[in-house]
Amino acid sequence: MRLQNKVAIITGAASGMGKETAILYAQEGAKVVVSDLNLEGANATVETIKAAGGEAFAIKTNVASLEDINTLIDTTVEKYGTVDVLVNNAGIMDNFEPAGEVEDEKWERIFAINTTSVMRATRKVLPIFMEKQSGVIINIASAGGLQGARAGASYTASKHAVVGFTKNTGFMYAKEGIRCVAIAPGGVETNISASMTGVSQYGMGRSQAGLAINPRIGKPAEIAQVALFLASDEASFVNGTVISADAGWMAY
Repeated sequence: MRLQNKVAIITGAASGMGKETAILYAQEGAKVVVSDLNLEGANATVETIKAAGGEAFAIKTNVASLEDINTLIDTTVEKYGTVDVLVNNAGIMDNFEPAGEVEDEKWERIFAINTTSVMRATRKVLPIFMEKQSGVIINIASAGGLQGARAGASYTASKHAVVGFTKNTGFMYAKEGIRCVAIAPGGVETNISASMTGVSQYGMGRSQAGLAINPRIGKPAEIAQVALFLASDEASFVNGTVISADAGWMAY
């Protein structure tokens, strides 16, 4: 039980990587807060956890809302008394638009969900972590946060920002017993493509150079295993960095 009696919040946990991480954390002894905008899906994740003897509850969260993020953390503390692990997993894709096709509204929405939510959730849990001098923040970045030919300008910029935020936070609080790390998944079988509508033909065409060298598509459970390691005490010396989980995609 690598997370015995730990309290873990996972955003975007109704499906994909978030769901698999929630299930795995519960198997390893954590009390899991399953957060998602899709409450029905979040409840289904909780049912799976409870059927296996785990502990969890679901909460509807729009991570683009400051009020919702504050409620998520406050509700967790009310129910379980504390937070030990925060996994900022919720995110959306762009439509591969290059800079010349970016629209302000879409840019702001992508940053609100992919980046600002990470800052706000981190800011909210830090007083809890500071008080007990321990805590782990795991941000789900992307191969798109490390390279330039994996998505459009908005998504790429939002995930690069997550990487920078992770490194800064990890460094700033390293002496307080707090770790902040990121996972940069490659292509993974999730429903994130559902957020894509009207893909830019120019942007997609240019991105093919990077997309074509992907060795294979990963499974959400493979990312969950990385998230488990990073949340555990076994990763006590891993901080302020990004772990690529991409079958070697970034090595090209």
